[in-house]
Amino acid sequence: MGLTTVAALRELVSAVEQAVGPVRAPLGLVLGSGLGEIADEIEDARKVSYADLPHLAPSTVAGHSGQLVVGRWHKHEVIVLAGRVHAYEGHDFKQVSLPVRLLGALGIDALIVTNAAGAAHNRMAPGDLMVIRDHLNLTGGNPLVGENDDSLGRRFPDMTEAYDRHLRELCLEIAHRQGAPVHEGVYAGLLGPSYETPAEIHMLAALGADAVGMSTVPEVIVARHMGVRVLGLSCITNLGAGLGEGLLDHSHVKEVAGRATVRMINLLAGVVEALPELPLHRRVP
Repeated sequence: MGLTTVAALRELVSAVEQAVGPVRAPLGLVLGSGLGEIADEIEDARKVSYADLPHLAPSTVAGHSGQLVVGRWHKHEVIVLAGRVHAYEGHDFKQVSLPVRLLGALGIDALIVTNAAGAAHNRMAPGDLMVIRDHLNLTGGNPLVGENDDSLGRRFPDMTEAYDRHLRELCLEIAHRQGAPVHEGVYAGLLGPSYETPAEIHMLAALGADAVGMSTVPEVIVARHMGVRVLGLSCITNLGAGLGEGLLDHSHVKEVAGRATVRMINLLAGVVEALPELPLHRRVP
């Protein structure tokens, strides 16, 4: 970027508020592959493309529109990242996680991250939803590597509860009320962009993973570094290699995620509606 993270965030916050007006939204949402329809439900939506903001990389993956949306959803002011960038697109982990840094700088107290993921065993099926209890960082990198800026977070952030227990319990309770079967499990984050081999899926299951994907982990790390609480949800779009028949392709991932969108939206809407009023925490000095 050529600037310190804080300097870049100052420029980003200014650019966002010039584009969409003042932002006072304590809740952030990150929408994964095929789940961008949620952004269409935002009331009084104000939008700006990542391409029109300094320092943010445009998304190049089908199913990721690459827009920041500000508005109101089920009684709460929200900031939505409609699409994300990934390390496999050629970006380092600081660049990948910068949009979430931006949400933290704008003041969010809680973040809901969604993704499309493959099942690491046969106990889940395509179209299922999974609340992320914990993750395995198998990406080979970490967005906190390098000099630490104490104004954003401490040098060694604790990750014991990377995914907030109270938010997980609320999500599972809402799912139970809705009669929606939802799993809870461990998400393994890999670099990609190739899908895993059958041997790798077997290894991941042996390590304790329930689902595997190519995103989310860097975002959660920087969110926790900034003191933001996190709820993670995976849409299971396929069985991992060797667990089912046929080959894997991204068009199938988008198709299954699209079919599960209604259930994902209903669950997220129930969670957001049940949230108490959240505080706003501006984090850029």
